[in-house]
Amino acid sequence: QVQLVESGGGLVQAGGSLRLSCAASGRTFSSYVMGWFCQVPGKERRFVAAISWSRGSTSYTDSVKGRFTISRDNVKNTVYLQMNSLKPEDTAVYYCALKSGGTIETIRRMYDYWGQGTQVTVSS
Repeated sequence: QVQLVESGGGLVQAGGSLRLSCAASGRTFSSYVMGWFCQVPGKERRFVAAISWSRGSTSYTDSVKGRFTISRDNVKNTVYLQMNSLKPEDTAVYYCALKSGGTIETIRRMYDYWGQGTQVTVSS
């Protein structure tokens, strides 16, 4: 099993920044992808960003390109989401996820393991 523990959410004003962290532990894979999804009440959980752990390649949804940056720390087994120029529409619960294999996917069901989520609230 894999355990994912997120941290770093909170309340911030529009234009501000937050950094989310997700520490992974437990079972290891030869190749895997870690990603971030977000969800607001009544809507589907949607893809935000992902990083291939071995190659470091990344993918972002269009609405966060140029504002959010995903990165990893191989030693700490932690993935980060640096969120800059935050907007009220970024308000959501953000979930960390992991899938085995090195191909980045943007579809929720392709990810096998999930964290508990961390709330991000951006005030106008």
